[in-house]
Amino acid sequence: MTGRQEPYYVDYIGDFGLSGLTEAFALAPAPRDTGTALGLVTAKLDAYDLAYPVHGVGHLSAEERSSFGYDTSHDEWGYADDLREDVRALLASPLADETIRTVWRAAAGGRWDPAAHGMSARDWLRHVEETCAARPPRKVPGRRPAPSPIWDARPPKPDEVRDDVVAEIRFCRERTAAAPPSADTLAALEEVAAHASPELAFRLFLRALKAHSVRIDKEWYDRFQALAERFEHHSALVDSGLDIAWPPIDTARRDATWDFGLSHLAGAAHQDWSGSREEIRDAADGDGIGQTPGSAAAVLLEDTLRLLRSALPDTAVSALWVGASGTPRRVEGRDWLRLIGDVCRERLAEAAPAYTPVVAPARTELAGTVLREVRETAAVVADKVLGPHGRPVPAPDVMNALEHVVTRIDPDLGFRLFLRVLSTLAVPLTREQYGRYEAIGERIGYGEYHVSDVEYLIDAG
Repeated sequence: MTGRQEPYYVDYIGDFGLSGLTEAFALAPAPRDTGTALGLVTAKLDAYDLAYPVHGVGHLSAEERSSFGYDTSHDEWGYADDLREDVRALLASPLADETIRTVWRAAAGGRWDPAAHGMSARDWLRHVEETCAARPPRKVPGRRPAPSPIWDARPPKPDEVRDDVVAEIRFCRERTAAAPPSADTLAALEEVAAHASPELAFRLFLRALKAHSVRIDKEWYDRFQALAERFEHHSALVDSGLDIAWPPIDTARRDATWDFGLSHLAGAAHQDWSGSREEIRDAADGDGIGQTPGSAAAVLLEDTLRLLRSALPDTAVSALWVGASGTPRRVEGRDWLRLIGDVCRERLAEAAPAYTPVVAPARTELAGTVLREVRETAAVVADKVLGPHGRPVPAPDVMNALEHVVTRIDPDLGFRLFLRVLSTLAVPLTREQYGRYEAIGERIGYGEYHVSDVEYLIDAG
């Protein structure tokens, strides 16, 4: 993609370009001949155009066009253009034909070998390039190309990442020894990184690992995701098809970047939110990047079990939910919690059937610190009322329920719900208060953007 003169867009959720094409070959029956192989290329391009059609921009205002620069999130660079970029990088490189062939075969799972059909690897890539070039350009009517201050992200320069990509390839050689991918394949990938494109080498390397079902531990996986983030790749480009040795679910491990558990579910509620099983399932399915599958459901279930097993009255449970979400429930009190628990168990039965739900001991050392913050805010909101759909809930009822959670159930859960209540009640914060909240979040181990959800409330009044 280094040849582009246009803004670099994050267009793809999964794999793309040449590595995405090798995925299509690895998943399809081996082509009988060159025509069948090129048919797979065409099918890949058609699938992208069908999924991401180009639209006009006449419906956008002048201000929107200016903000987005390109007037739309889809530019004329479709899959064919990105595939051509990758192909050109290899064709223009000094790589030996056998090196290109080795990399292609490894990434495509050995399903298509150009040499077996009387072609060199470069001949095959030229056929791919010609197939892409024959497609009509994806032009957006009425658009004026211009960099966008919102979407103008740029990939790192090759020299900034080449050594890191090569280091991962060499690590694989040391780690897997005689296991596939072969030493020849890894050496060929290293040459692609050194002499063609480290970004392309990274994607093809991942494809080779997936094609050969190489087991990846969590530490290695995290390094892959860090590289993908530098390239502005979606996390699914790494995840999809990779054999990851996930550690066991641990609800005490704080590895979410944003909010999690019951407070995250409350934050997902909005005016049209009904609290259906499907909406709860969305939250239970929300494992973050690098989290063991089922983690989101496990922490949500643990929060739910804490409240279910507590002495908190049903009316207080309902008030707590309204305070954290701003919405009432069709199902109230513990019945609401039981519904959440049922959905979480369904998700865990699919994602982590061996997992046994637990409720870890509460971290009571922060109870006093969190309680002081709750009581300070309670005095400020004493005269406020939450009135969703004509069913008023006095703010003191919410704050009393929070105090109960902090002192008798779990200060961590209480603080997370407290942050949500701050947003629901639009409580103005001082910079000093926010700093104290950040310190609490750091002590508990919250992710980078968890407490920052309420930063907008500073001096809101």
